[in-house]
Amino acid sequence: MLRTDDLHVFVLTAELGSLSAAARRLELSPAVASAALKRLEASLGCRLLVRSTRSLRLTGEGEQYLPHARAALQSLLAGQQLLAGGKATISGPLQLSAPSDFGRNVFLPWLDEFQLQHPLLSVRLLLADRNADLFRQPVDIALRYGQPEDSSLVALPVAAANRRVLCASPAYLALHGEPHSLDELGEHNCLRFMLTGRVHERWVFHDGRRELQQQVSGDRVSDDADVVRRWALAGQGVVYKSWLDVAHDVQAGRLVVLMPQLQGEMAPLNLICAHRAHLGETLRLLREHLVTRCQTLLERAPFRNDTGR
Repeated sequence: MLRTDDLHVFVLTAELGSLSAAARRLELSPAVASAALKRLEASLGCRLLVRSTRSLRLTGEGEQYLPHARAALQSLLAGQQLLAGGKATISGPLQLSAPSDFGRNVFLPWLDEFQLQHPLLSVRLLLADRNADLFRQPVDIALRYGQPEDSSLVALPVAAANRRVLCASPAYLALHGEPHSLDELGEHNCLRFMLTGRVHERWVFHDGRRELQQQVSGDRVSDDADVVRRWALAGQGVVYKSWLDVAHDVQAGRLVVLMPQLQGEMAPLNLICAHRAHLGETLRLLREHLVTRCQTLLERAPFRNDTGR
């Protein structure tokens, strides 16, 4: 008889490309995970994976069986939810990755709310501005700005209308004045961060008719977007950030939006996952939770009249 925990081990091992990584994700010892794979292969009468000390790959039979194993696990989950009467009870570990600034200052309290609503859920949160490898790192879901470069990943929109906005602190503006055109940004200290390993120093805007680009410079660059926002709050320069990252600071008067007549570049926020079916109800509920809260911030955005586009 096939065991669902054995199927979980097989599916996760195939997705992560590592038995030890799958064991860690499922909180099993490597020996227990290995025994689960052997038991499944014995039940099916074939080899599903070819393993060596350095590599692991699916056999032909394993490639054929993998989609059926995934579908079986999803069907069992759907049945459990049906018997629960649609109460949407979710539990177990959830491993998330989020951008440093958004994760610390916006997402963290929202995640606390979500766990209060679902107390059987345990969370591991990784904060980084570098893209998480969902097939090799211990991450179920990644919150990311923009579309994933890997077309095999699933991107579910959370805040599709989000844009970047140009900001500075009142203290900085009192000392250096407020820029009123993109050309004037050349006279200001622009605080920059890294995107996919490169400095984000070509800032893109739209005036309603055409795209405008401005090359900027300054004395500070960081690969941590939270650091860049903190520099802006400390009055060190002008920053070009996602509205979701700075909305609370703008509303509290800690930052001022500059040149609101220009639309900043799009910065859609998405939930990225390797396989939507793997998370089922947890993914659906988390996305609903985030969409509602992001929409509240977007309703107060300087570009709110553009959110329907």
